[in-house]
Amino acid sequence: MTPIIALDFKDKTTTLDFLSQFPKEEHLFVKVGMELFYAEGPAIITEIQQARPVSIFLDLKLHDIPNTVEKAAWQLGKLGVAMTTVHAAGGKDMMIAAKRGLLAGAKAAGHPAPKMLAITQLTSTDQTMLTNQLSIEIPISQAVQHLAAIAQASNADGVVASALETPLIRSVTRPDFLVVTPGIRPYGAAVGDQKRVVTPGRAKRLGSSAIVVGRPITQADDPVAAYQSVKEAWETAHD
Repeated sequence: MTPIIALDFKDKTTTLDFLSQFPKEEHLFVKVGMELFYAEGPAIITEIQQARPVSIFLDLKLHDIPNTVEKAAWQLGKLGVAMTTVHAAGGKDMMIAAKRGLLAGAKAAGHPAPKMLAITQLTSTDQTMLTNQLSIEIPISQAVQHLAAIAQASNADGVVASALETPLIRSVTRPDFLVVTPGIRPYGAAVGDQKRVVTPGRAKRLGSSAIVVGRPITQADDPVAAYQSVKEAWETAHD
């Protein structure tokens, strides 16, 4: 899976202008998150799909009671995205309902079944926050491993987690279970608000299925060159 570019932009114009810098024939994998989706609504998915060859990771992190999440997932399934997310902290019943709604929505619209990923612990979370603010006493790596096992038992296709936890996740999940890792920073890049970060090459060596990269590409002076550099480091597993 090619590196996923996080389209963390404020509106459609900025997003499409950014994408227009890449060769039209190149198939990209991009992430649409809360800021862009809430600004533009579901139409932004269609706009991007019509602009160029693309797979879309719709990252809205659903988390609510099972019935509400199932209905929301049905709507997302209709959009023809490749992947979307729920919070594993919502529990097994919620994740099962989400997957059911997602598949039904995709079938109703004639789209292939999207992958459902469960969020374990955000890469902005560290042990101090986990313990002092969330009252979770176990090590963060153990918390992530536990949530990944529950996600697999709840029909999720994979999880979103720091690459640092990938080996532990692999030890309790099936071989084809996806581990998609944000918090990726090329060697020497600013960490920003992320806490548990790794380089593209290290993520590959740790066993990540895919990486999500935002600011190091979207805020680069030459985004295309930055993307190609990340892609090369990911594919060859070097820092």
